[in-house]
Amino acid sequence: MSAGKSCLTANDWICGEYVRSRGQELLDATVQHIGITAVSVLIGLLIAFPLALIARRSRSAAGPVLGLTTILYTVPSLAMFALLTPVFGVSAAVVITGLVLYSLTILVRNILAGLHAVPAEVREAARGMGYGPARLLFEVELPLALPALVAGLRIATVSTVAMTTIGSVVGYGGLGNLIASGMEGFFKAEVLTASVLCVLLALVADALLMVLQRLLTPWTRAQNRAKKRARPGARGGTRARLGVRTVRKEG
Repeated sequence: MSAGKSCLTANDWICGEYVRSRGQELLDATVQHIGITAVSVLIGLLIAFPLALIARRSRSAAGPVLGLTTILYTVPSLAMFALLTPVFGVSAAVVITGLVLYSLTILVRNILAGLHAVPAEVREAARGMGYGPARLLFEVELPLALPALVAGLRIATVSTVAMTTIGSVVGYGGLGNLIASGMEGFFKAEVLTASVLCVLLALVADALLMVLQRLLTPWTRAQNRAKKRARPGARGGTRARLGVRTVRKEG
């Protein structure tokens, strides 16, 4: 930036003056971005859960459920929004519905993977203790499936944060609106600032979900600590056995 020339006038990529002067605009776009992302992921999870249960219960339903969610994921976003606009009009519902449909393939597959990973002997033990289907699902299977479920939720959330920007084509893209307007006028500071905020949102959301997973699955930390304690002992035991063999050989 040349002396006496503001970064806005110079159209610099990094411009603190832009952040100060457009703070409210950035805040509004960020709040809209967070709202669309959160609602989309939540609705996607509420739909994906029963779909995963249907797919697990019936093999004949598993193929169509997984196939349909995969097909929906391959539909280009612009085409998806164009198909949904006549139904919902130009509104945030168009973006949210599209993002929900895109999240299903990730969430359904991860929920299924988590449920399938529950050991059969654990299920049999729970049934032997009198657990019914609902209690078995919510008190035994779901807690054990949480790592895979949250892993899918993290992927879906991060991808939804990125894809929300495409909603700018209908005026409901959160930070994507600023990126689109900045690209149109080649406003460097607007494009870079909105893009950085979008990346930060994805990182913060991923970190929060990681913390949530640790809080909901405290037994995994205990297992990891037990494995770490066992490893030195295992190495020590191996060295001891090798030492014994060496002594015997020398003897």
